[in-house]
Amino acid sequence: MAPTRNLSDLIASDTASRRCSIIRDTLIREGLYDTSRHDGAEDSRGPDAAMTAWRVGPAPFFLSSEQVAFFRSLGRNLLTFYRALNRLYFDSARGTQPAWVAGYLDRGKPESLIAFSRMKRFRDSLPAVIRPDIIPTQDGAVITELDSVPGGIGLTACLSQVYADLDRPAGQLSADSDQRWEIVGGRDGMLDGFGSMLRALKGETPGWVAIVVSEEARDYRPEMQWIAARLRERGFEISCIEPRQVRFTEEGLRLAGEAGGHPIALIYRFFELFDLKNIPKVELIMYSAKKGRVIVTPPFKPALEEKLAFALLHHPVLAPFWRRELGEETFASLSALMPHTWILDPAPVPPTAVIPGLVLDGRAVNDWRELAAAGQKKRQYVVKPSGFSELAWGSRGVFVGHDLPQSEWAAALDRALAAFPTTLYVLQEFHKGRLFESSYLDPATDDVVPMSGRVRLSPYYFVVGDEAELGGILATVCPPDKKLIHGMRDAIMLPCALAHGSNAEC
Repeated sequence: MAPTRNLSDLIASDTASRRCSIIRDTLIREGLYDTSRHDGAEDSRGPDAAMTAWRVGPAPFFLSSEQVAFFRSLGRNLLTFYRALNRLYFDSARGTQPAWVAGYLDRGKPESLIAFSRMKRFRDSLPAVIRPDIIPTQDGAVITELDSVPGGIGLTACLSQVYADLDRPAGQLSADSDQRWEIVGGRDGMLDGFGSMLRALKGETPGWVAIVVSEEARDYRPEMQWIAARLRERGFEISCIEPRQVRFTEEGLRLAGEAGGHPIALIYRFFELFDLKNIPKVELIMYSAKKGRVIVTPPFKPALEEKLAFALLHHPVLAPFWRRELGEETFASLSALMPHTWILDPAPVPPTAVIPGLVLDGRAVNDWRELAAAGQKKRQYVVKPSGFSELAWGSRGVFVGHDLPQSEWAAALDRALAAFPTTLYVLQEFHKGRLFESSYLDPATDDVVPMSGRVRLSPYYFVVGDEAELGGILATVCPPDKKLIHGMRDAIMLPCALAHGSNAEC
């Protein structure tokens, strides 16, 4: 027999259920939540591609004031890291830093794209949106990767508004509490940040902003259309379009067809560089950028979109460079946050040398294939594409060593090493996220039910001048049996909020 629930529990549950229903109905109305996608089927292009339905929670994911302060300060450090990485790449290309750095960062890219990215006009261009994926573990936070073409901007903006507009917390707090939460970045922090970033880049250049979303990224188009619509309500001249809606003229680019024929001053690039051959009009966009007739962000600089950047940060030969460019404090902080990562290069290691920092059973390693024979507990590593690949986003192409049978782990290593001529893979330490208690609305019963899970925290930083301002943080809570934490139908998607009293989750 089920235990009898007292009146306050029933009131709290009812309030939480109604709160979840309001959140879900609002997201459906805004076009950002599709219940038809709750059919159990994953999108063939990867788990994150189907992020149009998820588990709705009754309250944000709470952080303490110290944790919010950490996230606010992290943005400047990551912008400094991108600036240093950009300098390292160009210094390597001209021979003032080891040439192998540029060799790795350029591997597998078309020569035309490499030449374009090295043009003097774009020398100092950096990503204007920075999103790290952060896993809270028992030993502290770990940044698993950086993304400069991130999804979730519009979703996090909408979630921030929806949860901020709720009267008071429910579910995790008592029903009679008058306590209110404070969304990290504020109700409109994501909109303010994205808009300020676009305004700073565009400057006084006349014309519209075009958010160009490719066919490959079409599942993210609704959220970018949503954010464009909200910015237009604020007076922005902005539209979210497909690449084919860009029209070329000798004077510059214009919005075609239903988009209105307006001149384009700035393009926000929502497509991956590995996919350029499939992007209509991309040659005209690049030509216009080269001629200074349009601004494009993020820039066409594939060297800044590689996961192997973590391996460069930890390479002992490059430590003097990083210390000089980052400063001792930032270098130490990022070295602790970014897990040890290695470039899977099949070139033989000389007998008198070892792979820097890679240790197995207490001894140094000088052959990648030694890892293939490691026992399950010894292979706490992840193998994944570094960047310029259709497998390098959406958690695709990722192999978790201790989650695979020996033969499959060995085969994954072999495939990664064999792909080296065209696609770089990296080996990265695996860090297990700690468990958190959360809750969500079960659509089958219309009850709010508890769920223990691991969380990925994704803060969004918008670059304005020399500052990287925090606009908001998206929390993705996944069931504990999921080795990879990413957007999925079984995940709870929440904005983060400042906790009061004892309500901190993290």
